[in-house]
Amino acid sequence: MTQLHDVICMVCDESSVISRFCTTSQQRLSDINVKDLRVPSDIASCEETSRLYVAGECVWRVSSDGKDIKSLLPKSPSETVRPQRLSVTATRLLVTSRYTRQLMEFSADGDELRLVRLPRYMDPHHAVESPTGTFIVSHLNTQRNQHQVSEVNTEEQVLRQFSSLSLGWSPHIAVDSRGNIFVADRDNSRILLLGRVGAQLALRRVIIDEYQLSNKPPCSLYYEEEARQLLVGLYDIGVTTFDVL
Repeated sequence: MTQLHDVICMVCDESSVISRFCTTSQQRLSDINVKDLRVPSDIASCEETSRLYVAGECVWRVSSDGKDIKSLLPKSPSETVRPQRLSVTATRLLVTSRYTRQLMEFSADGDELRLVRLPRYMDPHHAVESPTGTFIVSHLNTQRNQHQVSEVNTEEQVLRQFSSLSLGWSPHIAVDSRGNIFVADRDNSRILLLGRVGAQLALRRVIIDEYQLSNKPPCSLYYEEEARQLLVGLYDIGVTTFDVL
């Protein structure tokens, strides 16, 4: 789930369409059909280019009206890209790849900009770029069999981490312009707010609990900073919106 201008866009398991809803009227708009999309895993948007990016068997770039759809990655049959989750910062596309311990950054046209290799114990779920140019990564620590959120720089150094025995699988995170980190704690049906405290990432508070989510697991997040609203995609339910103070 993501938002592009005033339209909420969603993908669902085993569906080739992007469902769209107007944020002002809450009416459903016409779907966008993405040919050959079978198992979508994530969708992200870029306000600057008015484009959507959809991860599935590959990565598709889709115009806001659905008239221009292009298979963006891999660019050649010899390349191996197994996209899992996506995020977009300005015109750069950040991809976590299945079965690899690395982050892949691409231009809006699909040209590879850089690879950021992660420690061997990191099995990444989702990653976003912070306002300071570092990467915030939700991942499984395979050595501890524990889910964590880590901050990694472009020199592939782990700067800070948040660890908690109560933290479950976190399929999606979001970050605002001040560096606040929103974490979808799917296993515990809640949304966490993390911040930098010295050399660590620390829990500031649970901003949305399981009662507010009706005990439904959150699958995706989108933070609309101007409106200070957090959009939460819930499994088998749809999207719900919360004001963030």
